Amino acid sequence: MSQAAMKASTALAGLALGLILSGCTVGPDFHSPAAPAGAGYEKAGVPAATPDSPGQGGGVQQFVQGMDIPGQWWQVFGSTQLDTLIKQAMAGNPDLTAAQAALREANEQAYAGEGGLFPTIGANVGQNRERVSGATLGNRNLTEQLSLATGALTINYPLDVFGGVRRTVEQLKAQAEYQRFELEATYLTLTSNLVVAVITEASLRDQIAATQDIIRLEQKQLGVLERQFALGGVAEADVLTQKAALANAQALLPPLSRSLAQQRNQITALLGRFPNQPPDAQFNLSDLHLPAKLPVSLPSNLVAQRPDVRAAAATLHAASAGIGIATANELPQFTLTGDVGYTAGRFGEMFTPTSLVYDIAGQAAQTLFDGGALLHKKRAAVAAYDQAAAQYRSTVIKAFQNVADTLRALTADADALAADTAAESASRHSLDVATAQYKLGGVGYLTVLNAQRSYLDTRIARVKAEANRYSDTAALFQALGGGWWHRADIDPADAGSPDRTWLTTLVRPAAVAQH
Repeated sequence: MSQAAMKASTALAGLALGLILSGCTVGPDFHSPAAPAGAGYEKAGVPAATPDSPGQGGGVQQFVQGMDIPGQWWQVFGSTQLDTLIKQAMAGNPDLTAAQAALREANEQAYAGEGGLFPTIGANVGQNRERVSGATLGNRNLTEQLSLATGALTINYPLDVFGGVRRTVEQLKAQAEYQRFELEATYLTLTSNLVVAVITEASLRDQIAATQDIIRLEQKQLGVLERQFALGGVAEADVLTQKAALANAQALLPPLSRSLAQQRNQITALLGRFPNQPPDAQFNLSDLHLPAKLPVSLPSNLVAQRPDVRAAAATLHAASAGIGIATANELPQFTLTGDVGYTAGRFGEMFTPTSLVYDIAGQAAQTLFDGGALLHKKRAAVAAYDQAAAQYRSTVIKAFQNVADTLRALTADADALAADTAAESASRHSLDVATAQYKLGGVGYLTVLNAQRSYLDTRIARVKAEANRYSDTAALFQALGGGWWHRADIDPADAGSPDRTWLTTLVRPAAVAQH
C-alpha cells in the first residue's frame, strides 16, 4: 500500500479510537441488589430441631444454621437407585436439553452483539469491459472498447461515543445470565420432582401393602364367621356384614394401583422416556433414609443461592442496560466510512501509486423531531426497570416464604407422624382386644368391624405422614437452592466463546461515566 493510503488508514483508525476513548456510557451503572435487611424465616427464630417421632421415618431432624448444601443433595436419602435415576434424568430429560440450547443461543447473541464494537470491513474486486458507440454523441463512426479493473476495501464504523452499543452488549450478557440461571432452575426442578415422585411411588406401594394386609385379615375373619355360621354360632347378618367390609377394602386397591401406574409414568417421563420404557428400579419407604441434619441457609445467603432470584436479578440488570440504550439513542450518532482501493484500465496496472483511490468521510446525525418517540421509549425503559425491580422483590419475598413454609411443614410432619404412629398402635391393639372378646361372646361383631376400619385408616394415615416427612425434606433442599454452586451443570460448549476477545479490549473505553 502506498504512503498516501497508509496515511489515510491511520487517520481513520486514529479518529475512531480517539472518539471512542473520549466517549462515555450513558445510563445507570447496574449494581447487584443487596440481601434484604432484616429478612428472616420465623419471627421467633428457626427451631433447633423437629419433634421426635417413633418408627420408620421417625426420629429428630436438627436444623443447622449456615450448613452448606451438597451439590448432589438427593444423596442424603441414602438410595443408590435414586442416585442412578437422577443421573439418567440429567442425561435424557428434554427440558434440560432445551434449557442448554437456550443458554447457547443467549451466549451467542451476546457475542454477536459485541460485533457492533468493531468496524464492518468489506472487500470487492471487479473487472468490467465495455464497448462504447459514438452514436450517443452524434458521431456514428466513433467506437471504443474500454476496460476497468477495480479492487477496494469498504469500511463502515458507527462510533459508540455514548455507549449505546456497549449497553446493548451489557443487556445481551444479562439475558445470557438469565438463561444460565433458568438452566439451573430446570436442573433443580427436575431433581426435586424426581425425588418427590420416587417418594410418592414408595408411599403408594406401602399403602397398597397395608391395604392388602387388611384384606388378608378380613378374608381370614370372613372364613371364621362362615364356619361359625355353618355351625349355627353366628347370625347370617354378621357374615354379610363382613363380606361388605371385605369388598370395601378390596375397592381401595384399584385407585391405589392406578395412582401407582401414573406415578411410574411420571418418573419415566422425567427420565426422558416413553411410558413403555419404565426404569427397573422400584421403591418402598424402607429404601429411603431420613437425614438427621438439615441445612438452614443464612437469610443473607439465600438470595445468592436461589436460581429464580438470580434470574430475576439478571432481568433487572437487562432492564437497567435498556435505560442506557434508550438514553444513547437520544444523543448524536457518529459514523466513519472509508473506501480504499485501486482502479486501473488493465488488471496488470493495479496496485500502482497512480491507480490508488480512497474516500474517507465522517458523519454525525441527530434526531431533531420524532413526535416524542425517543423520549417515550426512554420512559418505557425506565418503567420496565421499575417493573423488573418490583418483580425481583416479589421473587425474594416468595423465596423466604417458601423456606419458612417448608420449615413449618417439617415440624408439623414430625408431630403428625408421632400422632399417627400412636393411633395405629392403639387401633391395632383395639382390634386384637375386640377380636378376642368377640370370640368369648363379650362384644357384638359390629365392634370388631369398627376396629378393623379404624386400623386400616390409621395405618394408611401413618404411611402418608411418613412420606410427608421425606417429601418436605426434599422441598427444603429445593427451597434453599439445591447446592448448584457445587456442581458443574453448565457444559463448556453451552458457554461458547467470542472470536474477538483480544480486540474487544482495544475499543472499550478505559473509563465509564454515569449520566
